[in-house]
Amino acid sequence: MAAVLFFSIFFTVSEVLARVDLSRAGICNVAGDDPLTTQSIHVLREEVARRTGIWLPVSVRIDNHAGPTVFLVLETTRLQLPAPLRKALDALPKPSAEGFRIVTQGNDVVVIEGKDARGLLYGIGRLLRKAEMTSGRIVLAGTLHLSSSPKYMVRGHQLGYRPKTNSYDAFTVAGFDQYIRELALFGANSIEIMPSGTDDDSTSRHMKLPAMEMVAAQSRICIKYGLDCWMWYPNIGKGFSDPAKVSRELLVREEVFRNVPKLDAIFVPGGDPGELEPDELFTWLGKVAGVLKKHHPKAKIWVSPQSFKPEKAWFDAFFRHVNSGYPWLGGIVFGPWVKVPVEQIRKIVKPSIPIRNYPDITHSIACQYPEPDWDPAWAMTLGREAINPRPTDEKLFHNAVAPYCIGSISYSEGTNDDVNKFIWSDQDWNPATDVRETLKDYSRLFLGADLADEGALALAALEQNVKGPVLAAAHIDRTLQRWQAMERTASPSLRANPRFQMGLIRAYFDAYIRERSLYEAGLERQAYAALTSSAGSAKSRAQQALAMLRKAWEEPVAAPLKARCLALADSLYRSIGAQLTVARHGAMPGRGNFIDNLDYPLNDAPWLVHELKKTADMDEAGAAKVLDALLNRTYPGKGGTYDHFLSPLSRARVLGRLSREKDPGSLQSPRVSYTVGLPGKDYYEAFPGVTTPVPVVPKAWHTQIEVLYENVLRIACDQLDPGAVYKVRVVYTGRFKSTIRMKTADNILIHDYIKAGLRPEYEFDLPAGAIKNGKVIFEWNCKAGERGLQLAELSLIRVN
Repeated sequence: MAAVLFFSIFFTVSEVLARVDLSRAGICNVAGDDPLTTQSIHVLREEVARRTGIWLPVSVRIDNHAGPTVFLVLETTRLQLPAPLRKALDALPKPSAEGFRIVTQGNDVVVIEGKDARGLLYGIGRLLRKAEMTSGRIVLAGTLHLSSSPKYMVRGHQLGYRPKTNSYDAFTVAGFDQYIRELALFGANSIEIMPSGTDDDSTSRHMKLPAMEMVAAQSRICIKYGLDCWMWYPNIGKGFSDPAKVSRELLVREEVFRNVPKLDAIFVPGGDPGELEPDELFTWLGKVAGVLKKHHPKAKIWVSPQSFKPEKAWFDAFFRHVNSGYPWLGGIVFGPWVKVPVEQIRKIVKPSIPIRNYPDITHSIACQYPEPDWDPAWAMTLGREAINPRPTDEKLFHNAVAPYCIGSISYSEGTNDDVNKFIWSDQDWNPATDVRETLKDYSRLFLGADLADEGALALAALEQNVKGPVLAAAHIDRTLQRWQAMERTASPSLRANPRFQMGLIRAYFDAYIRERSLYEAGLERQAYAALTSSAGSAKSRAQQALAMLRKAWEEPVAAPLKARCLALADSLYRSIGAQLTVARHGAMPGRGNFIDNLDYPLNDAPWLVHELKKTADMDEAGAAKVLDALLNRTYPGKGGTYDHFLSPLSRARVLGRLSREKDPGSLQSPRVSYTVGLPGKDYYEAFPGVTTPVPVVPKAWHTQIEVLYENVLRIACDQLDPGAVYKVRVVYTGRFKSTIRMKTADNILIHDYIKAGLRPEYEFDLPAGAIKNGKVIFEWNCKAGERGLQLAELSLIRVN
């Protein structure tokens, strides 16, 4: 693709007996004294000193460097190098823009040549990533001969200073400076900031500076490190064709653009938030472009086809405008809630119009790239925005979309996705990079040279912890052992290191949730055993079952694991302002406060307790009826079928599921979702140990099979009797609240459009002739312009 930069890489790392020892080295600056070069040298010296205590001396005199030396040079200044060093560099392919070459000679000389000033910074970053730095020592394990150039021209992350984030609003200017520097060391060249007062409050109790002052400071940091500065700037509300509102909004933007010293582009989402029709949107953006140009003449406007009402007419009009040749349009952005797959967008828009990716790397459910087929224990506890290292998943998502884009700036809501940022930057630089290599570099640079391998394994293990059924996940205990082994030998500085703490808290949290899952599953089995017992009355059996279920909070397990989670949450709040609870740390509910979910019920206790309590005021016949309903809730009767879509057997009935490689965002095929979304407060109650009301419904209703937008959900049911009469029972839960229609593949209507969210359960007669050859295929769709549909349970109940 023309929009993608030329890419070449040549890389060998030789493990040799002789190590390259730079402990007594000096820096020879052959790159000049422009501000970015000077800053890059400062980065090298400061990062080395932070880890080793060594301040590398700097000189511009080549003849002063007969011993251990780190030569820093640009392509334009390389002739000043001694001929042997130039020859060694010339043996490697020439890098392209922002690329670099690194060579070592002997056991104490390193040369870093940047194609340009940015390339020098990225070359320094690569040296820091590969160097083993300990107190009083900086060495390389072997020789380096490396030429590397980025494949994608945009490589960055969104760092919004607002309360909605789970930690950024607690950052100081120095904290942002260091974080942006570290992202640059892994190849990032762009930071996306956001103004105050968009879809979030402009203040929070954590903020160290007024929002506008911090946004301006973030822009200055981009200048300092030579990075591009983007701004995410949505349109809030309606009326952007009203002259009075247009004037007010333009004045607000004028103030923002004037106060930000560097701005290379703004990204205006078409929706999420934003409700403008395309004609109004692009007319408005033309006015914004005039204000932007006054203060940042080279800046362009990028826009995404995000829409909460994704009707075909909206997209047709949007892409017509995109292809109209507006001089202010930089390109379009592909991200969450963009209905059209990126490969289709690439065909729709002119080849000259670039696409920038905006991947959601921060959320785990109810998002662009959810965890696939999660155990409900994780959905209910880790939730949407926990600390979530997903290295292999992020590589998969990146490489599926990247070929159609010029690069990416990630959507991030805080430090919970810290590992994912560095994985994504490395993939934007070179999508062939093994994530294990990135994890080793991350661990070596941020946790310590001695933890390069072990830290990488420990971080990778956290991703694997949440794959598959939690009750079968014995590897979670081994993951905790790995982290605890590092914890026992950790220095005080490592114990206080927020990146170490983030991995550690997840290891303890996962182990605690598994212990509780095992315990509560056992209690539920004992409760059901009491209910099915032939001994005693129905009312007494109900009381026995209640007593078993109450043990979960009256006699809790694994208290030391819980205590360690709480202590680490406090430590993370002190170190980086991470807000992992609402009451204690000031988190916004649902925004990273997963520690509030430590004691969320992991079995069917909320529903069972709610139902069993009813028997206290009933006679024996009434109590027996309640128990019978509990025990047979999912039994469809003789000849019937029952499906809930966490079950692999039920998922096998779902037609049209594509692999994540082919459809990573489920824009064309079904996926499992984990949102309850029940109607009204009557479905929720207070529960011991939980800070918010919990659903008093079967746990199966927490999980749905879903399709997005106008996609049709198709489920095949077989082994049916063509001559029998059946009823169809469906349960619609989830957050979409769409208007749903159900029919067969032969166009036999089961029910016309129903507004989901009014009540969960519905029952319908299956029309005669719907079953053919013992099989029926059901189809569901929602109305055009809705976000999709979700189905929790499907039962066919034989009535004759």
